[in-house]
Amino acid sequence: MKNNIVAEISVSYSYAAEPSERTKVRTSMEAYKLFKAHWNMDLIELQEHCSMLLLNPAADVLGIYNLSKGGTNNTIVDARLVFGIALKTNAAALIFCHNHPSGRLRPSLKDIELTKKFKKAAELLDIQLTDHLIITKEAYYSFADNGNL
Repeated sequence: MKNNIVAEISVSYSYAAEPSERTKVRTSMEAYKLFKAHWNMDLIELQEHCSMLLLNPAADVLGIYNLSKGGTNNTIVDARLVFGIALKTNAAALIFCHNHPSGRLRPSLKDIELTKKFKKAAELLDIQLTDHLIITKEAYYSFADNGNL
């Protein structure tokens, strides 16, 4: 007789900060500063990395999730992972962020396509894609501020 193996999956998420203690993110500059404070600055010019901020309806930060690390000029971001995490944390809004090790702030065609894809997927789930930032040590590019969202 063949044994059927079924995996048990347990998902847990807890809020470490009380609502009154949570950081608010209302502007691209606030998001940039928060991402930069949690970025490994030793790798920002070496390896592409993508993270996302998870926000509640009041723009309070629920958390930062490191989505992927790649090579010197790209990284892969899995939509199922992005939206699985967003749903598990009950996020109302997301802000994506990735770096360009080259130091160039202009979005690539892949950056633009990915942003459009994720915006469309987020809308289906009633989640707002608030912004997508490209960061360097000294500056950032905001898709929202530049009318590309």
